[in-house]
Amino acid sequence: MKKLRWQILIVFVALIAIGILLLGQQPTILPGVEPVIEPTMGGVYSEALVGQLGRLNPLLDYYNQADQDVDRLLYSSLVRFDDRGIPRGDLADSWGISLDGTVYNISLHPEAAWHDGEPVTSDDVLFTIEQLRTEGMPVPDDLQAFWNQVEVSVLDENTLQFRLPESYAPFLDYLSFGVVPKHLLGGLSVQEIIDSDFNLNPVGSGPFRFEQMMVDGGAITGVELSVFEDYYGEVPFIEEIVFQYYPDLRTALNAYQSESVLGVSRIDKETLADALVETDLNMFSSRTPRLSLVYMNLADPSLPFFQDSEVRRALLTGINRQKIIDRVLDGQAIIAHGPILPDSWAYYDGIEKIEFNPGRAVEMLKEAGYTIPAEGGIVRAKEGIAMAFELVYPNEEPFISAAQSIQEDWERIGVKAVLNGVTHEELLSDYLDPRAFDAALVDLNLSPHPDPDPYPFWHQAQAAIGQNYTQWDDRKASEYLEQARVEVDLLERTRRYHNFQVRFTTEMPALPLFHPIYSYAVDSQVQGVTMGPVFSLQDRFNTISSWFLEARASFEESVTPTPEG
Repeated sequence: MKKLRWQILIVFVALIAIGILLLGQQPTILPGVEPVIEPTMGGVYSEALVGQLGRLNPLLDYYNQADQDVDRLLYSSLVRFDDRGIPRGDLADSWGISLDGTVYNISLHPEAAWHDGEPVTSDDVLFTIEQLRTEGMPVPDDLQAFWNQVEVSVLDENTLQFRLPESYAPFLDYLSFGVVPKHLLGGLSVQEIIDSDFNLNPVGSGPFRFEQMMVDGGAITGVELSVFEDYYGEVPFIEEIVFQYYPDLRTALNAYQSESVLGVSRIDKETLADALVETDLNMFSSRTPRLSLVYMNLADPSLPFFQDSEVRRALLTGINRQKIIDRVLDGQAIIAHGPILPDSWAYYDGIEKIEFNPGRAVEMLKEAGYTIPAEGGIVRAKEGIAMAFELVYPNEEPFISAAQSIQEDWERIGVKAVLNGVTHEELLSDYLDPRAFDAALVDLNLSPHPDPDPYPFWHQAQAAIGQNYTQWDDRKASEYLEQARVEVDLLERTRRYHNFQVRFTTEMPALPLFHPIYSYAVDSQVQGVTMGPVFSLQDRFNTISSWFLEARASFEESVTPTPEG
């Protein structure tokens, strides 16, 4: 028994010694020392995209959002834009602009390389622009026409010069196209580029490189990308990204719920409620680059009341925009107060913000000399003309419900709007383009251009054949737009756009309603995700280099301020 007690004692002492050694291996947490999470490279992020793969080539993705999303990570542009729409260098390491605003010299990042190891050069940029100019390439007509007016010269391997026919301040906006490699596509015709195997095995210069297609039953179901460790910019922490294709937003959300993906590219009003109950699904929302508004035909002599700015302001005062947002759009919009996107560098927060007030709207009509029948009914204009007109709108939701809500609001202040729902194509071809409408509920798409340039929509010169559908003929407003369009200095441009917005809200040539909201969902496992205002949906990846799935903890001693003597 004595020997057994000694053996037990020896084992007990040994266990204590081992415990002391193990404790010595743990980090000592001292007062004032806090753990710091440091992102590390690794992990796979998977996202559900709605749509299907077409061609992974920025020359060919203008009409396919799913391709644009993938291409945003595969390819680089000369310029990207921050949350406020201010241009920042991407492939462009620096640039200079002549005093008259007609010459731009662009220097490329010296370390930029294609995913196959070849350097990115000025010839690649010139080659890409030549394709944008070429007839038959499936790019928007206005973009092709623009590049056919610009002279582009290669000064050396890393420097280009752009010469414009006249000063055009939004020019940098046009440098956001994805650059493609000349050494892989040079010498091919338009049709050969469209049919090239390159489009299914792309080579870009962006933060991620193409790895492989995911195929099931002969159909492409997804795309795998891996981090490009020789990327000239900030190399992302996430090691691999997998995009999976789904036919609609409901099945995309179902994929998250079944743990097939970590993110969903878009959440709409139909899937919002289900997404919000997912406790681990973080929602990121931003106003979209769209503006819903009511155009009025200011040049039609049979509608004299529309030519009175006080009547126009009264009509806006009589619309309960928040009710439309809450009941029709399920809260997925923000009220618009002017023609420029909020959060843009050009937006003026000091403009007048007209609030819903039907009583005040009636008073404004009376003060403007309009007659309100004592027994109720339609407001009479000064000339005895009833304030009744047709409101044309796209015959689909949410426009149907929004138009009905506006009609009801106006009826309460004595204004009669007869509703007419048509297709988008008919709205443009039969009503807006020929200026054959009384009032029109429209959705103005300002994507993908971050530069706010409102010239095409509100300048006098655009009233007859351009996009100034209201035919607003205001010399002062047009002068502000002209000056801002040729002024290179950002502060001066800002001042002129502020003046324009004040003029707009004073005259109210159209009735701004709301900006729809875009929502994006990512699982809480993915950290470092942020999303500011977007100018195109793929801008959700603007901060991709900061996202991470893996991390380690380190400890830093916090410094306690010493009281000054």
